[in-house]
Amino acid sequence: MRRYHVYAIGNALVDMEYEVTVEDLERLQIDKGVMTLVDEARQLEIMAHLAERPHKRGSGGSAANTVIAVNQFGGQTFYSCKVADDALGQFYMHDLIAAGVDTNHQCERDDGHTGRCVVLVTPDSDRTMCTFLGISCELSERELVSDALREADYLYTEGYLVTSTPARRAAVQAKSWADEAQIRTAFSLSDPNMVRYFKDGLLEMIGGGVDLLFANEAEAMGMADSQDLGTTVEALKRIAREFAITRGPKGALIYDGQDLIEIPPVKVQAVDTVGAGDMFAGAFLHGLTQGWGHQRAGELACAAAAKLVTSLGPRLPTDETKAVLHRFS
Repeated sequence: MRRYHVYAIGNALVDMEYEVTVEDLERLQIDKGVMTLVDEARQLEIMAHLAERPHKRGSGGSAANTVIAVNQFGGQTFYSCKVADDALGQFYMHDLIAAGVDTNHQCERDDGHTGRCVVLVTPDSDRTMCTFLGISCELSERELVSDALREADYLYTEGYLVTSTPARRAAVQAKSWADEAQIRTAFSLSDPNMVRYFKDGLLEMIGGGVDLLFANEAEAMGMADSQDLGTTVEALKRIAREFAITRGPKGALIYDGQDLIEIPPVKVQAVDTVGAGDMFAGAFLHGLTQGWGHQRAGELACAAAAKLVTSLGPRLPTDETKAVLHRFS
């Protein structure tokens, strides 16, 4: 038995989440519903506009949310990332380690600024993100721990890493090691903007194909250059042996390598969709690493994501995550 269920590589970002109006986004000239990279000055300008509003803070980054979910379900995970030796970096590492995740940053950290993500939630429960990567854009092969990777059932990589050349190279190297060691590879497309502006880089990270691809419908169709779901499915089969397409209130579509499986939605009143895809991936990976079939793993993933969107924030308390799992035990 391997030591870890999932070894992940991704950005380390302290999430700061605000409730805003569409008018706020228009006033700040921010594109709604996607992640936009900004420099520190621009992010501070946005935060100054929101200074009088309460906000939630937590360790984040897409892949971090996923591995924390895996841990909450009872798994063991390792997260390679990069934080600075500053107050936010200390906060981030304390939060990550408190969640039970092993990491490469328990000892040394470099000078600089830990990355931050301002998450803006509108009344329609949509999430818009303005990300200052800080030192996370310097994530490189130096942050990889090959021994830990070789002790995992899955390597999981977030597509957000495509925006940084050293991070993209690190992802390619990690996949090479995983392929050599016959570790299964999972990859998330992460955001429609990543597909829109960095498709070639994503394909470089995917290489000769991954074992499991996660995408929402917009991301999947963007990769396929098609608005037709059937055409999209056929295109994804060329880059992934299995995949899961999340469809929001329409549930999910899963390809298990042979058959397409439709997972019905769990109907809830959505408040905040931040982290829904990350939770879906964490629950799905938990199911597969426990030997579950794709149908059961997909149903758990939809249920967990549905529970997540009923409250603010990208993660659930551990007891609520366990409660969702208990329904499938």
